[in-house]
Amino acid sequence: MAEIFKSVPIEHFIYLCSVLFVIGVVGVLTRRNAIIIFMSVELMLNAVNLLLVSFSAYHHDPAGQIFVFFIMAVAAAEVAVGLAIITMIYRNTHSVDIDQMSRLKH
Repeated sequence: MAEIFKSVPIEHFIYLCSVLFVIGVVGVLTRRNAIIIFMSVELMLNAVNLLLVSFSAYHHDPAGQIFVFFIMAVAAAEVAVGLAIITMIYRNTHSVDIDQMSRLKH
């Protein structure tokens, strides 16, 4: 696996992760569907994880990969709680539109 990281320059991984992160940010800022927003947040987390693994393998330091493991555990918990909340909101409003969720405050 380390041979792959030595044959591809680290800048390529940085560019790929930057593009993935920007796609996630655009998804969060422009979409109204709560499920799409959660998917965009997960895309941003995975872009950061890929960058951490890339730097970790490039510098032969396993600390980044261990940190990614903890990020993935927190992301899995976030998805479980987020989907439970979205399911309960859908049962009450029959929609996952963010604008209708903000009306629940009143």
